[in-house]
Amino acid sequence: MSEENPKTPFDHVNDTLSQLKEMRHYSKNNVELLTTQWLMFDGELSKLQQAGKVEQLMMKQSEFYDALETTIAELEEVKTELQPAVVEQAD
Repeated sequence: MSEENPKTPFDHVNDTLSQLKEMRHYSKNNVELLTTQWLMFDGELSKLQQAGKVEQLMMKQSEFYDALETTIAELEEVKTELQPAVVEQAD
């Protein structure tokens, strides 16, 4: 958008939501891949005393994912409140 047509709060919230949803998508995929690897090699990682490190990362990622979901839901509500009213045209 140009300076003549600056972004509205609605636009900013919508842009932020798009970015957060993209983060959620990649976050979910990364967690699934890491979980698969962790389950396949848990025994070996335990022998190397590394399983706990991966488990901590997975827990942090899960917490991040939960916080991301909450933030997306909250911003969806804000977006709804900011959404420009639809002007009904007379028939």
